[in-house]
Amino acid sequence: MKLNKEQAFHCAQYMEDYYHHFDRIDDYMRSQKMTQIAEMSKALPGCGLEQDLFIDFSIHPKDMEFELVEIGSSLWLDYLSIISSHLISRSVPGRIVQFAIYEKNTKKIVGFIRLGSPVINCKPRNEMLGQVFTQSKESATNFNKTTAMGFTIVPAQPFGFNYLGGKLLAAMCCSHEMREIMNKRYNMNMCLFETTSLYGTSKSVSQYDGMKPYLRFKGLTDSNFVPMLDGDAYKKLKNYVEDATGEQLVDPSDSSKKLKATIKVISMVKMALKNEPELARFNEVINKAKGLTERKRYYISNYGFKNFIEVVNGKETKLILDSENYDKFHQVNIIEWWKKKAASRYETLKAENRLRTEMEVWTGDKEIDIIR
Repeated sequence: MKLNKEQAFHCAQYMEDYYHHFDRIDDYMRSQKMTQIAEMSKALPGCGLEQDLFIDFSIHPKDMEFELVEIGSSLWLDYLSIISSHLISRSVPGRIVQFAIYEKNTKKIVGFIRLGSPVINCKPRNEMLGQVFTQSKESATNFNKTTAMGFTIVPAQPFGFNYLGGKLLAAMCCSHEMREIMNKRYNMNMCLFETTSLYGTSKSVSQYDGMKPYLRFKGLTDSNFVPMLDGDAYKKLKNYVEDATGEQLVDPSDSSKKLKATIKVISMVKMALKNEPELARFNEVINKAKGLTERKRYYISNYGFKNFIEVVNGKETKLILDSENYDKFHQVNIIEWWKKKAASRYETLKAENRLRTEMEVWTGDKEIDIIR
């Protein structure tokens, strides 16, 4: 699949025009999010999904109780789309469990979590384990049997702001109850949970800070990729390339189609402009686009096991309990830990008259801060 010079010039200019609008990662994310919202069906007033989200901020955290509830995948994604600042993939390869977290007394949703198979490569993880798990089939198999990634940990707002909701959801991902769900459903011996902050260098703190022993910071990921085109911009470029070449840009059954298509077009343009002066300008555009992405903070949980690295690496099979921390990972103890932190937060906000009471959803009229 190749482009001639004229076609490559067109694609290069098209991509320059697209990325020219974004100076920061939140500019790019807002554009993507607004495209997604524009494509959603509109609910009648008072009948939207936001009616099911937690909104009673007169309740003190000490009076709250929570449960994990599995709802249909389509409904889960619809709920998440109206509260999350970033786009949520509807197709995730490998293992997956996803829950809505309900506050029992109000029967309202406080947030959403999704765990799945770990990503292929991650620098701080490689350094922690002392190897890249994809280097052999045996190590890859063992890694997948012991590790899960937290892809989605999103509190409804302002529950997250008022009650440290992000910490509650993240800690619940680290519970023995969640570990047992994964073990039973996928025949795992899970002892490593990993996740990354949604934002990297654009924020000085993360919702996962201050969560020991549940989550521990292990370093920054690498970031050297171009943000994918989305919405009409992606469709127009894809159609142009396919019409120009007479070939399919990506297999419709592939995962991450937009990202793969973006990378492929960039490669085709560079090949066609190999000996042309315009290549230098195109490289500048792509390098600037790469600058929109950020190194993210990488966090892990070992569920209170001393030898989790040895088990993940396949050197040992029997997990050894850390007597000091193991019991802390039971959900009942996690919620008690959260209640103490949330109570301090809630009481401070209330005393300072900073408690937020307005629902923050993307389907409303109020503009939402991307980085919050």
